[in-house]
Amino acid sequence: MIGQKILLASAVAMACGAAQADDLKVALIYGKTGPLEAYAKQTETGLRMGFEYATKNSMTVDGRKIVIITKDDQGKPDLSKAALAEAYQDDNADIAIGTTSSAAALADLPVAEENKKILIVEPAVADQITGEKWNRYIFRTARNSSQDAIANAVAIGKPGVTVATLAQDYAFGRDGVAAFKEALAKTGATLAAEEYVPTSTTDFTAAGQRLFDALKDKPGKKIIWVIWAGPSPMAKLQDMDPKRYGIELSTGGNILPALADYKRLPGMEGATYYYYGIPKNPINDWLVTEHQKRFGAPPDFFTAGGFAAAMAVVTAVETAKSTDTEKLIAAMEGVSFDTPKGKMVFRKEDHQALQSMYHFKVKVDPNLAWAVNEPVRELKIEDMTIPIKNKR
Repeated sequence: MIGQKILLASAVAMACGAAQADDLKVALIYGKTGPLEAYAKQTETGLRMGFEYATKNSMTVDGRKIVIITKDDQGKPDLSKAALAEAYQDDNADIAIGTTSSAAALADLPVAEENKKILIVEPAVADQITGEKWNRYIFRTARNSSQDAIANAVAIGKPGVTVATLAQDYAFGRDGVAAFKEALAKTGATLAAEEYVPTSTTDFTAAGQRLFDALKDKPGKKIIWVIWAGPSPMAKLQDMDPKRYGIELSTGGNILPALADYKRLPGMEGATYYYYGIPKNPINDWLVTEHQKRFGAPPDFFTAGGFAAAMAVVTAVETAKSTDTEKLIAAMEGVSFDTPKGKMVFRKEDHQALQSMYHFKVKVDPNLAWAVNEPVRELKIEDMTIPIKNKR
């Protein structure tokens, strides 16, 4: 009997030790196939490199080995919900990251709440995610539409400027324009028209002409600002020759393949979330050097986002010393963490990561396949008033 008790005690001790040494399971929900495939692949690359950097190659946090579980939602809301539920319930994921599409991310929010598990949203940007659809289990390392819009409004807006917008007709596009409109009004510029088209649109003739008609007789500087996820319509709008009406084009940053079209727009100004040549800090230096070494190209737009999400996870677990959801929430609210863009801070009120954005001007380098985002100025956290839109 005594021997049995000793064996039982040993078994309990071993079980406790195994629990402490359990893998840290991180689920990545992303649109690995589908229209935003390029974004998703960059996110995964950045996430893996971020964990490598944050753990000094050990891939362990607080004594636990990091295991990344990937699930392709194809950018579809119903598949995304199912994938996230499976990650929490069947795979016992401690934390989830995702997803690529804003529509899919919005579908995921209640799944995190139902399972009482953390979801770090990356890279979806619709304002509703940390706005009216938010819940306390949601954190976001990605920038939101307001951050994009405010930065772009500051970059191109001033008295005497008239702007018209072109966006996709879903949460990302409509949220982005709503935030842009609000921010633009504070610059003294005027918004003349808004055009929304289906995400699958390839012919922009009708929408483009309506925008031209709305602007062509306006005095002063006239700009069409485009907010778009996926292959950009900038080249097709340029083919319609807006210059005949004195109209300029503007848009935010994008992935490097999309920046190839920007080479036709030297001098164009806008604001970007990330361009590898802009941030000057040790983390970005490491990322640029290592990515170039491994892949023969610099890191792209969403690579930085995946990296930031990894840094957030490591900071959260190290701070909480636990993966208990309540302890994680307490540790993450208001915490700052390092990223390739510098410091980010999870705002306590809505868990949105406050971060720098960058005002850029397009420069053409004949040795590069893409346009250079030449920095004009860094728009720091304190330079932007990002509205709190949730109902906490």
